[in-house]
Amino acid sequence: MAQKIQSIRGFNDVLPADSGLWQHLHDTARGVFEDYGYAEIRLPVVERTDLFKRAVGEVTDVVEKEMYSFEDRGGEHISLRPEFTAGAVRMGVEHGLFHNQQQRIWCTGPVFRYERPQAGRYRQFHQLNVEAYGIAGPDVDAELIAMSARLWKKLGFGGLELQLNSLGTGDTRSRYRAALIEFLQRHESSLDDDSRRRLLSNPLRVLDSKVPTTQDIVRDAPSILDYLDAESAAHFDGLRQGLSDMGVAHVVNPRLVRGLDYYTKDVFEWVTTELGAQGTVCAGGRYDNLVESLGGGPTPAVGWASGVERLILLLQAQQQARTFGPAVYLCTLGETAQRAAATLAETLRDALPGAGIQLNVGGGKLPAQFKRADRSGARYALVLGDSEAAAGQVQVKSLRDAAAPQQTCSWAELPALLRSLLGRQ
Repeated sequence: MAQKIQSIRGFNDVLPADSGLWQHLHDTARGVFEDYGYAEIRLPVVERTDLFKRAVGEVTDVVEKEMYSFEDRGGEHISLRPEFTAGAVRMGVEHGLFHNQQQRIWCTGPVFRYERPQAGRYRQFHQLNVEAYGIAGPDVDAELIAMSARLWKKLGFGGLELQLNSLGTGDTRSRYRAALIEFLQRHESSLDDDSRRRLLSNPLRVLDSKVPTTQDIVRDAPSILDYLDAESAAHFDGLRQGLSDMGVAHVVNPRLVRGLDYYTKDVFEWVTTELGAQGTVCAGGRYDNLVESLGGGPTPAVGWASGVERLILLLQAQQQARTFGPAVYLCTLGETAQRAAATLAETLRDALPGAGIQLNVGGGKLPAQFKRADRSGARYALVLGDSEAAAGQVQVKSLRDAAAPQQTCSWAELPALLRSLLGRQ
């Protein structure tokens, strides 16, 4: 027997039983994004490695440790995308989308990082990504965050907390970086190894350490909010006021930083306590210098990304998972009925688009067909035998309410009956 080939560690399949939940999540997100006037883009999975080094930062964990990078047959150094924003900026600059224009865009798909796989964190994972370009004021930051809050509401999430901070401008970070390094050096011997390595190259990332002893130390670190320049402070105040005006509750977390170098001014995260160590379900902020650093003109920008796998886990944790599948399963008895059922199923798909009409195929006795119908998640079974086919009738049976009476219905009346039973207009 040939040896079985299994998936690569950290690269997971989405099985038929789970795919409906993914579709529900993406359909809900698409609807929310379109309600705000954001247009979808689609980006390549592979980009030049230099794009991510320049955009994300060469001393970040993403570039140093996590990217899938290789040389292709033409000698080009390329990488699987570890995030979307760098590619979105490359696209905008290449196609002239940012010149004297505002762009509000979203995208979704797989991204790749070589990390230790665990619940909600995989080597191939999926993101929802939303960005706005060419808008400098805090009003669009507030809009993006309010859009995420509306998405959580549509998905039925509760208990998420919005945390905000500001990283200021380059001047702010230079002054704060010096003060933070001075503080951390006083405690260097007590820091974890990774934080000691970052102390001079990327000290703000020490604030984001998950090591308890380091977390205890940085609680007493100076706050970057005390070093903000006037412009950044006004922008941060404007964001907070905008969120308050829209009824979006939030807290300020002066230890909040982002793992990518391109962030400036406002940064934010939505966090939950329901997913253990993987508590961040959405994160983002402003990156006003990124477009220019990648060859474009000065272009303010802001955006966020959310891990789809974590949102799926949160749906399941909050018992929001739903049964997905066809609404109606068509069972048959007899050769004549089987042929007639195919015609009936096509008629019903025309009359009830989107409901899902699944036809039993492969034969089987009626009890076996009912088992298939039940496993499909359908709410109603239609039973068509040779005699019903000859009379132009069908039996309608509820699969979810044992007390509901079975009905006999003509083919002509069946679409109206199913619309009523399924609550469709």
